[in-house]
Amino acid sequence: MCAAGSRGAGSDGLSSVRPAIEGMDREADVTVSESDRLHSQLSRFEGMFPGYRMEIVEFAIEVVSPSSVHNDYEVKDRAYARRGIPNHLVFDPYQAHCVTLWNPGPDGYRGRDTIPYGGKVVVGTGLGKLTVDTSTLPVDPCAVSR
Repeated sequence: MCAAGSRGAGSDGLSSVRPAIEGMDREADVTVSESDRLHSQLSRFEGMFPGYRMEIVEFAIEVVSPSSVHNDYEVKDRAYARRGIPNHLVFDPYQAHCVTLWNPGPDGYRGRDTIPYGGKVVVGTGLGKLTVDTSTLPVDPCAVSR
C-alpha cells in the first residue's frame, strides 16, 4: 500500500566505473571516465580531492531516492553542468523514467529528455554509445505512470 506523500522524488579497458563516496552528497552515484586519462590525472591530485576531477568525467549517473530528489534533479544538474560534464543521467524509480541531460552551460544543462522506463536509453559519449535497457529496472509500486 502506498502512503500519501511517500514519493520522494569497468574493467573493460575502455572505462572506469566508480560508486559514490559515502557521505558526499554532491558526488555522483556513478561516474565514468577514460581509464588512461583517469589514472594519469589522478596520480597528480592524490589527497587533494576524494573523487574524480570533473574535467575527465564523461558522464554522471544519479539514481533518485526519497531523500535525494532535490539534490539529484536541481543541485547536481547545475553543479555538473558548470563543471562541463557532457552528459548527466537521472534514473528515477519513483517516476519510472530516466532524464538525460546534455549540452552543459553555466546555469545547468540546455538539453533535456525524459524517457519512460520500458525501452532503451541511448546516450552518445566520448567513450562511445551508452545503452541502458530500462525495461528491467526496479520501479516503486507507487510510481507515477506517464
